[in-house]
Order: sequence, then C-alpha cells, then structure tokens
Amino acid sequence: MSTMAGLKPKHFIWRMEGNVALIQLDRPDRKNPLTFESYAELRDTFRALPYADDVDAVVFLSNGGNFCSGGDVHDIIGPLVDMDMKGLLAFTRMTGDLVKAMIACNKPIISAIDGVAVGAGAIIAMASDLRLATPEAKTAFLFTRVGLAGCDMGACAMLPRIIGQGRAAELLYTGRSMSAEEGERWGFYNRLVSADALEAETLSMAARIAAGPTFAHGITKTQLNQEWSMGLEQAIEAEAQAQAICMQTKDFERAYRAFVAKEKPVFEGD
Repeated sequence: MSTMAGLKPKHFIWRMEGNVALIQLDRPDRKNPLTFESYAELRDTFRALPYADDVDAVVFLSNGGNFCSGGDVHDIIGPLVDMDMKGLLAFTRMTGDLVKAMIACNKPIISAIDGVAVGAGAIIAMASDLRLATPEAKTAFLFTRVGLAGCDMGACAMLPRIIGQGRAAELLYTGRSMSAEEGERWGFYNRLVSADALEAETLSMAARIAAGPTFAHGITKTQLNQEWSMGLEQAIEAEAQAQAICMQTKDFERAYRAFVAKEKPVFEGD
C-alpha cells in the first residue's frame, strides 16, 4: 500500500483532513476550467487512490463560488479544432479515463457544488458517489451548445440512472442548466445547503463515511457500479459473495463485540 499524504499536484489543490482527501481546481478567476494537464493529473491521482491506505473518502470542493466551468475554451477547445482524428480520440479517451478512475478508485467521492458546474464539471459531479449543492448551483451538460453530442464521458449511461431517462435526455439535447431545486428534486443532489455551510456539511458527511467500515465501503462502491450491467439473479449472487467477504473482516467482529458490550464500534478498515 502507498500513501497520498505527500502528494503535491501541479494543477489542482490537494490537502488531507484526517483520512479525507480534499481536491479543488485552482483557477477561480475563470470559474475553475480544466486543461489537458489538469485532466491527466486528476486521472492519475484517482488511479493511485485504490492503493492509498491513508485515504478513506474524497471530497471535491468548489473554489471561489464555482465548481468547474468545464474544458478551458482557449487551452482545450481551441486546440481540439485543429487536431486530427487520432489526437481527438486520444483526448476523449483521456477524459473518459478520468471517470473510469473515479468509479474504480474504491473510495466514496463527495462533490460540493456551488455556482457553475458545467460540461466536464457536471460530469465530475455526476461521477461522484454523493453530491451536495448550494441553492445557487447551476449544472449543465452543455456539449450540444458547442456543436457536440451529449454522449460525453459516460453521460448517456450514468445520468439517466441518476435522474431518469426523460430528464437526462432533455438536459443532454438542450444543454440547458439544471437548477439546484430541480437537481435536488430529481435526485442528482442529495441535499441543498447554504454556501457558507457547504464545505463544513460536506466534510462532516465525508468524515462520517470515513469513520465507518472502509473496506466494506469499497465493496459497496464496487457493487453499486458493477451491478448496473447485471441481471437480478446475478446481482443477488454477487452481493452474497461480497457480503461473505465482508463477514471475514475484523470490522464485522468489532461491530458484534461492541453491540454485545453496548458500545459504539470503532472501525479500522480491516
């Protein structure tokens, strides 16, 4: 196993609070757009997380009143216009690899969304396990507004599963903003909180999750994602095997002994 405590990324802010990792894009003057470099560095960071035993949850924070404005118009979209097909496919595969890495990282990810979360910013929020937002949050899958399809970075697979096929189709065809109230009502946001409480609420949720049986949380995340493509009988069998593995952990025994002693269990993730 490795540690992430000393990570010093060049293209985003990273810090640890206990065993919770915090990520912020660091271009608040531009509403935090992504560049080729920040895409790649985020992808590589999430690829490393499964092997980090000092991180039990990840929080993706807003910065300066906004979450992420998507791909930078000058640093990404401009150069893409001049690329050949090989270069374009390498780019779209890299962006998709960020989503794959977030899904496969086996750590719960919580996004805290304030202000703008559009394009790839909306995708990062979508690929997170949980989402808190302020009433000012505006989320848009605006690919069609720049002449592209709505099927970007897994949106056509994931968004309908979160908010429903018809609602997802509307957002992906029109590129319009989903309001915070719509997002909460449709299940995209777990709840809305005020801007001044957003970070504290998100960190509190992350700390609560990180204090739980973290090995079992990794199993839960795996099953939540793998069971998308399973039939019901296959899913039930997969969960039987997964739960049997969790029953061999020391955390399961700790919970039992704490219950018998009428104490609160202290989980250690093994």
